[in-house]
Amino acid sequence: MKTILTQMAATALLFAGLTFAQAPSARVRVVHASPDAPAVDIYVDGAVALDNIAYRGATDYVELPAGQRIFQVFAAGTSTKVAELNATLTPGSTMTVIAAGFAAKSPGLRLLVLSDNIPNDMTNAYVRVVHGAPSAPGVDVYLGSPYQTLAKREPGLTGVPFAAASGYLSLRPNTGYMARVTPAGTKTIAIESGRLSFPAGSAWTVIALDTTGGGTPFGFLALQDR
Repeated sequence: MKTILTQMAATALLFAGLTFAQAPSARVRVVHASPDAPAVDIYVDGAVALDNIAYRGATDYVELPAGQRIFQVFAAGTSTKVAELNATLTPGSTMTVIAAGFAAKSPGLRLLVLSDNIPNDMTNAYVRVVHGAPSAPGVDVYLGSPYQTLAKREPGLTGVPFAAASGYLSLRPNTGYMARVTPAGTKTIAIESGRLSFPAGSAWTVIALDTTGGGTPFGFLALQDR
């Protein structure tokens, strides 16, 4: 799986500058999925928390105080704000925040907040799918044995619109799978993952993405959640 992971550690945990009082915490991860946006800095309650995250970059999970937080996204090293979100972090929760959409055109950049509520079961593997490709229409998602023809198969997810995410799907561990994405209602493959195998107990978020700058060829980013 290492060959398909582009998860990047944050340059540093820059929370020394934050002045939060001691409080119950939540775990938060940030993903840069805006194809035409430059590298970005993430501010939490007005202070830099994570810096210089490039397109397709993802931080590790970091601890933030629970409660009402203001997330802001700025072009790296500038005062140009491209997105803002007020979010409530529940004590003990784990969340993924995805900057998705275009910075300069429609559909515009927005912050998607996903609760990483992974089932406690450690015998199966789990995969969650996110439509993060702003140039793509609604899509169908097929997940099955590698290289099977789609002609007589039904998609596992249908008509998934941009910025939508599935729940965690249970899969047999250590079994060969292939994910394929088609425009909704067609069998035309827009994204193909290659052979995948998921260890027992593992959980993943797979995000469909535009190429850098926007448009085709589409690809995906796979992040290990557990």
